[in-house]
Amino acid sequence: MLLLDALSPAPRTVRMYLAEKNLALPMRQVDVFAGENRRPPYLAHNPAGQTPALLLDGGTCIAESVAIMEYLEELHPDPALIGATAGQRAETRQWQRRVELNITENIHNAYHYAEGLARFRDRIPVEPAAADGLKRIARDRIAWLDGMLDGRTFLVGDRFTIADIWLYVWLDFGDSVGQPFDRALANIAPWFARVSARPSAAASLHPDCRPGGVRG
Repeated sequence: MLLLDALSPAPRTVRMYLAEKNLALPMRQVDVFAGENRRPPYLAHNPAGQTPALLLDGGTCIAESVAIMEYLEELHPDPALIGATAGQRAETRQWQRRVELNITENIHNAYHYAEGLARFRDRIPVEPAAADGLKRIARDRIAWLDGMLDGRTFLVGDRFTIADIWLYVWLDFGDSVGQPFDRALANIAPWFARVSARPSAAASLHPDCRPGGVRG
């Protein structure tokens, strides 16, 4: 296997997952700032032009961070970061989807349309007028999630899962691109501090991250 990695939040979720699992995969870096992921030969592996991508020994390419983590979880089920039972796995997926659809996709697209506009305007369709609205929705949904976290250590109760990894990485990214979350929130703020204290949080930062730059 070969992981096509990059300085970006989605690849960081996989690196944080690997750190939690104590797994090491061979990696090759893709320069997303130079647009390497948007042209051959990268597109021959992943025509969607996104990172990360996992190249399997038989030639198959698995893209999308969650799909990669799901695949690796089947190969390496312990410690369980999705769930040890069908019920636990369903609960983890429920929370990850809540986070992605309500919060992190809005953070992601707002970055494309505002702070990252110069980088993305010639690569994807952009809507600069939508950026402020997406940021407002993300803030609202973070507050909504805060209410559901009352009494919980992690998103799925006492279990640390890929749902926590997904939310943490994107909130940390948001902080670095002008979309900080409200530190006065009673549950999200201590949750963020707990996840930040895990060794995998620091270990998953890309080595090219610089102070004041994009965290991914």
